[in-house]
Amino acid sequence: MKVGDRHFRSLWADAPRARVHIIDQTRLPYAFETRALSTLEETAEAIRAMRVRGAPLIGVAAAFGVALALERDNSDAGLKRAVATLKATRPTAVNLAWALGRVEQKLLALKPLKRTEAAWTEAQAIADEDVALNEAIGRHGAKLIEKLYLKLKRPVNVLTHCNAGWIATVDWGTVTAPLYMAHDQKVPVHVWVDETRPRNQGLLTAWELASHGVPHTLITDNAGGHLMQRGQVDLVLVGADRVTRHGDVCNKIGTYLKALAAQANGIPFYACVPTPTIDWSITDALAQIPIEERAPEEVRIVRGLDVHGVPSEVAIASPATPVANPAFDVTPAEFVTGLITEKGVFKASERDLIVLWPKSHRDQAYLT
Repeated sequence: MKVGDRHFRSLWADAPRARVHIIDQTRLPYAFETRALSTLEETAEAIRAMRVRGAPLIGVAAAFGVALALERDNSDAGLKRAVATLKATRPTAVNLAWALGRVEQKLLALKPLKRTEAAWTEAQAIADEDVALNEAIGRHGAKLIEKLYLKLKRPVNVLTHCNAGWIATVDWGTVTAPLYMAHDQKVPVHVWVDETRPRNQGLLTAWELASHGVPHTLITDNAGGHLMQRGQVDLVLVGADRVTRHGDVCNKIGTYLKALAAQANGIPFYACVPTPTIDWSITDALAQIPIEERAPEEVRIVRGLDVHGVPSEVAIASPATPVANPAFDVTPAEFVTGLITEKGVFKASERDLIVLWPKSHRDQAYLT
């Protein structure tokens, strides 16, 4: 996608493969800045601090982090240390462990001298695949939006939660790809954008949509149900950090409440999901998916621009106030209309998702 008149990916490597560049998402939407990563430690910090965020993107970033680590130590111990360090940065999004597992398996089969080049090649392959996956999700999702438009004969109102845009992936985004494509195909669409506190990632969605010219309106998280009751929402589209084989969706905190309100008002609720986000090993979402608990300062402190346009921080609660800050929740499959994947739209059930299950896993599994 473009920022101004220049095309950007959210992450890219130098041609000599000495550094990896990222868009620093902690500076958005008020400032567009890039940052160079040259070590394993810098990559791990960027993922922990959410300079790079979004399930697909942190998987790609971690893959490149392994390549950076091997530039200094390509031994078995060096590889395992890199994988363990990066895997510990954020526990919930399955793409992180998926990408690291894919890279580790490939590199352990090689002699140390061949690992570094192979690591860069594999990381770039994962990045390019991510772009293709999201573009395909966009095509399938745009068809759903167009179908609704032909039925309603008016602009389609879509509600989003958190940010599943192009900066949460390498390009296109999972949720934004259908919105961009529908808009480009002259299908009238308007997006209600949840703030998604405490980190206000909906502001990133609003920034992305504005850059592409997609009509949108920013709302508080708690306004979604009200709009649904009044018939002002036709479709809910969210991303996912992990999806179980049964179709349960783990996504940014607050997603579950949107799904409940959508079902109560008869509104279709879809998760836009590349297949690497499906964790086939999970059978009990509430018991098995680790929910990241983030720092209390994210709740106590609000960041923005002051009246002079200067970046500022404001405390809205005293340091003595106890804070809980779970970053994700689980929406059971029964509240999910379907999953929009790169291979098509599927019902949120094991029976329907089985066709997406890699044969190597399927042959070893017992289906309930």
